[in-house]
Amino acid sequence: MNIIRFLEFLGSVGIFIYGLKIMSEGLQKVAGQGLQKLFSVIADNRFLGFFSGILITALIQSSSAITVMLVSFVNLGVLSLTQSIGVIMGANIGTTLTSWIVALVGFTFDMTHVFLPIVGLAIPLLFSGIRKWKSLGEFLIGFCLLFLGLQLMKSNFPNISEHPE
Repeated sequence: MNIIRFLEFLGSVGIFIYGLKIMSEGLQKVAGQGLQKLFSVIADNRFLGFFSGILITALIQSSSAITVMLVSFVNLGVLSLTQSIGVIMGANIGTTLTSWIVALVGFTFDMTHVFLPIVGLAIPLLFSGIRKWKSLGEFLIGFCLLFLGLQLMKSNFPNISEHPE
């Protein structure tokens, strides 16, 4: 049984990495120079990058996903490492703030309920004859696969309190 759990975990890591690859390639095709200019403006100002990291994390509810996306942007050459640091710090603080808001107010939103409709909307885009629409479909499906991989890793990774060995 342990080997099956390990293979499930490896499969979830594979879905995560594949989603990251598809998402970053689709984003590069869709945005090109426009994305680079937008992120340059946001990330050049550390305070703007910091607060945009907080806002994006509050909306997406995953600083890990934000960090992974930023790493892919650095890998694509859209951002430099120093530009992404402010956004990553904002994402980490955004996670803390979101946790406090959820603890105090009790509000939570599960992003998994949004993934299947996004994939449903993205599939027709993949079969579009327009290159930008096709690339947008790739980005959206990669984005959903990235979150699906995160969700599967979370569910397949053994909980240390339940399995101390």
